[in-house]
Amino acid sequence: QVQLVESGGGLVQAGGSLRLSCAASGRIFSFNAMGWYRQAPGKQRELVASFISYADSVKGRFTISRDIAKNTVYLQMNSLKPEDTAVYYCSYSNGYITYWGQGTQVTVSS
Repeated sequence: QVQLVESGGGLVQAGGSLRLSCAASGRIFSFNAMGWYRQAPGKQRELVASFISYADSVKGRFTISRDIAKNTVYLQMNSLKPEDTAVYYCSYSNGYITYWGQGTQVTVSS
């Protein structure tokens, strides 16, 4: 079993920064298989960042990183825009099952 717990969301003004954390426990075979998604109201969940690629809308502003010793993956978000407002989810896939965290709300005010 894998458990993912996100933290670090909140309310920030446009242009501000936040760092999300995803603490992982259980059988993580590769942190490269982890990523960050987001879902805004009325929209589908979309990939924001993985260790392979970034969504075009966040390139140059968001950075994914990991601390293997802490079993934690981060999402540094800079130059935030109101359109970044969403619930952000951490995910891990072992090729058979995709695990999700509970999500953390990010709200960017204009």
